[in-house]
Amino acid sequence: MDLLRQRYDVIIVGTGVAGLNCALNLPRDKRVLVICKSKITDCDSYLAQGGICRLRDDGDYDSYYEDTMRAGHYENNPAAVESMIKGSQEVIGDLVNLGVEFAREEDGSFAYTKEGGHSVPRICYHEDSTGKEITTTLLAAVKRLENVVFAEKVTMLDIIEDDNCCYGIVALDNASGEVYDVLADYTVLATGGLGGAFGNTTNFGILKGDALAICINRGVAVDRINYIQVHPTSLYCKKRGRRFLISESVRGEGAYLLDKNFNRFTDELKPRDVVKDAVFAQMKKDGTKFVWLDMRHIPAEEIVAHFPAIVQRCREEGYDVFTECIPVVPAIHYFMGGIRSDLKGRTTMTRLYAVGETCCNGVHGKNRLASNSLLESLLFAKRAAEDIACGYSRADAEGEARAVGKLDAAKYSQPKKLLAKYKNQVRKAVRAAAEGKDINVNYKEN
Repeated sequence: MDLLRQRYDVIIVGTGVAGLNCALNLPRDKRVLVICKSKITDCDSYLAQGGICRLRDDGDYDSYYEDTMRAGHYENNPAAVESMIKGSQEVIGDLVNLGVEFAREEDGSFAYTKEGGHSVPRICYHEDSTGKEITTTLLAAVKRLENVVFAEKVTMLDIIEDDNCCYGIVALDNASGEVYDVLADYTVLATGGLGGAFGNTTNFGILKGDALAICINRGVAVDRINYIQVHPTSLYCKKRGRRFLISESVRGEGAYLLDKNFNRFTDELKPRDVVKDAVFAQMKKDGTKFVWLDMRHIPAEEIVAHFPAIVQRCREEGYDVFTECIPVVPAIHYFMGGIRSDLKGRTTMTRLYAVGETCCNGVHGKNRLASNSLLESLLFAKRAAEDIACGYSRADAEGEARAVGKLDAAKYSQPKKLLAKYKNQVRKAVRAAAEGKDINVNYKEN
């Protein structure tokens, strides 16, 4: 692949909203390569249903801050939470300027919805496909840039480093099987979550945490890697493969969770981990593989307007949400831990950044508040791009040469085995962290 034979100013690994927004905010005179394992749209950002949080006004700050901290069990990085909330209006403004269409009230103001853990409605949305609306709009904007090129079906096998400085990546062309050393002044990891390493997940199967394993092997700090959020409501299905998410907005708009006897058993608007635990407990008590989600009492016109994709998918699976309950079960959904990064996306390795779900800046704590993910990814990806631009410098040629010289071609001769090794390493690392073997990080203001 000719694109992988060239040198770049910046390499971005991942085409979700974090990778795209980083590319969009880099200087136009910098040559940027964006790669992804599969198709550009095979990213979890594209699947996001519920929406994206926005600080409604100054009077909403304390409530929003407390909701985020409480959902995260107060293990959040306060500086990151403050930065995210205060930057939320900027993010929504940027998206609107790009052409993202959010639901509006009759007077033209934003229509807000509410999800679990929120004390008031503050979530902007586009039907039940907010992620798709944002991702496709960002993608169209980035594709218009002459300085950015995309390489689909390319897998990062390693980072190229020497003396704790990153000089690019080792990349596999999935189609040809060829492996390339792709050099750059800066590398940004925006590789998403790790649900694909475990199964029973709402994530795309290709998201297995490769970047996490690579960073562990290269001595880049990672944090809280056992903090994995399980979403309370995915559509129950006996078939293998990715689970279809039933957005938390459905419960935000009034849907009930019912046991096998069709009785409510929990407060549906508690934070996700609380609701998930209640669902598992009820399944155990009832001896069932799922619980029921009841939307029947919600006005039909509201369901059609707000949740068209969910209605359609349920219909495809044989369920009519207007006349019957649908079976739901918890599924691995979001990664709160990850590659340690500061509020500008900088990792512990020079010239290496991490943004979006693959990083951990502490904003989510132990449990993510609903609809903070798109916001966090967009904001800190933009901050990373701005930081790269502000302090831009060319990589040291001698260091680059040493880094390339250290590479062992034999290590990458069997990519499938290497990737399988990464997957197993991630699973073992998560288990080890859950057993208390991870590093307890005291976040500092960045």
